[in-house]
Amino acid sequence: MKLTILGCYAATPRTITNPTSQVLEIKNRMFLIDCGEGTQVQLRKNKIKFSKINQVFISHLHGDHFFGLIGLISTFSLLGRTTDLHIYGPKGIKEIIILQLRLSNSWTNYGLYFHELESEESEVVFEDDKVLVTTIPLKHRVYTNGFLFQEKVGERKLNMDAVLNHEIESCYYQKIKNGKDIKLDDGRLIANSVLTFDPIEPKSYAFCSDTVFHEDIIPIIENVDILYHESTFLESEVSLANKTLHSTAKEAARIALKANAKQLILGHYSTRYESIDLFKEEAKTIFPEVLLAEDGKTFEL
Repeated sequence: MKLTILGCYAATPRTITNPTSQVLEIKNRMFLIDCGEGTQVQLRKNKIKFSKINQVFISHLHGDHFFGLIGLISTFSLLGRTTDLHIYGPKGIKEIIILQLRLSNSWTNYGLYFHELESEESEVVFEDDKVLVTTIPLKHRVYTNGFLFQEKVGERKLNMDAVLNHEIESCYYQKIKNGKDIKLDDGRLIANSVLTFDPIEPKSYAFCSDTVFHEDIIPIIENVDILYHESTFLESEVSLANKTLHSTAKEAARIALKANAKQLILGHYSTRYESIDLFKEEAKTIFPEVLLAEDGKTFEL
């Protein structure tokens, strides 16, 4: 699992910072999370293949989280894309994008599918054989969701010493990896636990932006491996955070602590501060394992 931060600042793009967008890679799946202005430029800078993005998750309809989407959709067409693109986001996202495509007569030459979200409760929005994605209802000025990405438990790993010792033919390897016991020609039953090792522990990643301090999300993200939580302000501006329904670095740390997250990544910084290191210093007074998102930074989860 690898997370690439394309942009992690609040409000408006600048020459040195970009609004929210990130790419999460899980078991050869590549998910784009939010799509602020400049996302496609950041994708190129970070050498991420456009063709590998088949799912886009939009948290809410504030411009710094989706104004880059129509440009990316149009570029996909110019590049000759034929693979379907699925967009998951709040109700209204389809109307916004289709209106722009219609008025500019720029219809895509690939399938464009919208999965509009309205539920105030957590729900599964994407699932395949390797990954499960669930919404995290957040509390902001407009309808907003975070997203919880969870790996599914993988295959068991072959203990090749044991397999070869029992002279088991390779045609049975997949059956063994699927957890099945094996019966030998002489009638002996070899338990799967003898022939395999436990699969790698599945990882999870929670994306939470934008939201006021909101403890209702804790049961959804409990024990998450990595939590990305917005930290627009420092505690000195907590009144402004409450007014705008954003969070402080300390509040993000409190959520991480209460959820028993293994690590916390801070992001969505207000540009009023001289250094983002101040966010880390403040959060670490509450929660020890704090990392800072930065444009172009990659995290191996």
